[in-house]
Amino acid sequence: MKILRKSAVLAVALTTPMASVMAQDKVEATVQADFVSSYIWRGQDLGDVSLQPTLGVAYKGFSLTAWGNVGLSDNDDTKEFDLTLGYSTGGFNIGITDYWFNSPNDRYFSYAAHETSHVFEANIGYDFGPVAVQWYTNFAGNDGTNSDGDRAYSSYFEVSAPFSLAGCDWTATVGAVPYATSFYADAGGFAVTNVSVRASKDIRITKSFSIPLFAGVTANPSTEKAYLVCGFTLRP
Repeated sequence: MKILRKSAVLAVALTTPMASVMAQDKVEATVQADFVSSYIWRGQDLGDVSLQPTLGVAYKGFSLTAWGNVGLSDNDDTKEFDLTLGYSTGGFNIGITDYWFNSPNDRYFSYAAHETSHVFEANIGYDFGPVAVQWYTNFAGNDGTNSDGDRAYSSYFEVSAPFSLAGCDWTATVGAVPYATSFYADAGGFAVTNVSVRASKDIRITKSFSIPLFAGVTANPSTEKAYLVCGFTLRP
């Protein structure tokens, strides 16, 4: 789960631990680490100050990405390890993500029904240029339940729009849960859970080195909460 993404991220939120890549003729690698003041994912507060490393490879539209989260301020903060297999061509993208958390089961290789901490999610989306649309659905693992107590196949969709203003790169996002699930803050039905805006700017340190700095505001109308997040990225 990527901050202000999948957003995170800020992914995430600001996004989705999934990298969108155009078709390449050679293997490309991603190595980076985000430091964030708090971990906000799709309008949910998942932790305080965190380190979020990313390692990925991509080739001809296919990508395999590992993304993690470790809280730096509290031992009880969320610990997370996600693997995403994705494919993109033009504006179209599709993928599958295996999310793992250290709760309710801190054993990574535990896949037993009703015990596993893994959540498996499929996503599909299209980037039209001025606007991008993404849909995400959990299809296995530690999913939430609906009002009847059955697996909810919890889903989330969002619309995001990038723009430039005052020398910064901005992204505005609106995301919602389409139906009842306990996975997204016990949503009882359709609920807007993420209204966010994020700005980023490269801060030049030397002639050859700069640090991307970002900040964003996220509101969750469903829970009546709001968050201000900032951070920076380190990469080669």
